[in-house]
Amino acid sequence: MKAFIFDLDGVIVFTDKFHYQAWKKMADEMGIYFDETINNRLRGVSRAESLEIILEKYEGEPLSGEIKAQMMEQKNRTYRELLATMTPDDVTEEVRETLKRLRERGHKLAIGSSSKNAGFILDKVGLTDAFDAVSDGNNITRSKPDPEVFVKAGEFLGVNPKECIVVEDAYAGIDAAKAAGMASVGIGDASGYEKADYRIETFGELLDIG
Repeated sequence: MKAFIFDLDGVIVFTDKFHYQAWKKMADEMGIYFDETINNRLRGVSRAESLEIILEKYEGEPLSGEIKAQMMEQKNRTYRELLATMTPDDVTEEVRETLKRLRERGHKLAIGSSSKNAGFILDKVGLTDAFDAVSDGNNITRSKPDPEVFVKAGEFLGVNPKECIVVEDAYAGIDAAKAAGMASVGIGDASGYEKADYRIETFGELLDIG
């Protein structure tokens, strides 16, 4: 494989708690029931799609597109305030060392994330220079399991899809990799997903694949 494409949240960093806190604050202010079970359904999907899932519990008057946009902006504002507290210590030494060794072996590395905050997060944790390209929510129109984010990452790297391998913690991400014609590695929640070509328990095991 010439290139590794990584999902960001749940693979490189872990910001699930920040997403939950930000959506919870917004939902509470709207009087909408929201818990961790609902939050788990939001993983890997866009902000707009996440809001629609949350609004399944909403029983008030219909909301205009403008109001929904304001709600998403409020959530993102809270989320970015929480992200701003991140430091390089929020990335494990295992992740840093593995990325370094993959690069030393000649692999190209990219981020493939639906988040529009990917660049901000990479900057806060000191990993901006660890990747050759970033494909994120700012350059796609369709969320996983659509393959767009990974297809774009491969294009940014100049690598054929068949020579790319995607590292994902979400089932939708594994499905997206398949749809892109790329191999996949399931880690975390996706480590038991049978559609993944490889299933690993620790990040360092990528060195056995690459």
